[in-house]
Amino acid sequence: MEKEKPASSPEILQGLASHYKAVIELIGENPTREGLLKTPERMAKSMQFLMRGYNQDPEAIIRSAMFTEDYRQMVIVKDIDFYSMCEHHMLPFFGQAHVAYIPNKKITGLSKIARVVDVFARRMQVQERLTTQIKECIQNTLNPLGVMVVIEAQHMCMQMRGVEKQHSVTTTSDFTGIFEQAKTREEFISLISKK
Repeated sequence: MEKEKPASSPEILQGLASHYKAVIELIGENPTREGLLKTPERMAKSMQFLMRGYNQDPEAIIRSAMFTEDYRQMVIVKDIDFYSMCEHHMLPFFGQAHVAYIPNKKITGLSKIARVVDVFARRMQVQERLTTQIKECIQNTLNPLGVMVVIEAQHMCMQMRGVEKQHSVTTTSDFTGIFEQAKTREEFISLISKK
C-alpha cells in the first residue's frame, strides 16, 4: 500500500495558484480584473480538496475499525454518493457506488466502506479503476469470502463536451471470491435495485 503523503503546504498552494493564473491568461481572460483576482487561489484550494485522496490510506481506514464477528452473510452498503475527477479531461464524474462483502471472521464499521469509496474517488480517476481499487482494498484488508462493487456514474466529459449526451449513465462492476457465482451476484443486484 502506498505511503501517506504529507498534507499540502503553502508552497504547493502558491504553486498551484500561479499555474491557474497562467491558465486564466492563456484562455484570454484578465486575471487582474476584480472578479478573478482571488480565483487562482480559490482554484488551488478547490483542487487540494478534490484531490485529498492522495493523502489518505484507505486500508488504514478499514483497519481502524476491524472487528471479529462470526457473520457469513452479505453486508451491503449501497447508494454511496461520490464525486471524482476524470483524468482524461479533468472534468467531474459523479454517481453512486454499491459495495458488498461476505465476511470471513472480520467485519469493519459501515462508515469505513463509504470512506474508502471517497478516498479513491478523490484522486484523478477513470471509473473502471475506481471500481477495482475499492474492491481490492476491501479484499486485501478484510480478506472476506468475496467482494463486489458496482458503480453508476454520469461523466461531465460526455455531457459538457464531445458527444454531449446529457442523460447517459456508465455502470461498472468488479468482484472476487464467492461473487463469481452467478446466484450470489444476482442476489446483490436484486438487493441494490430495491428502493
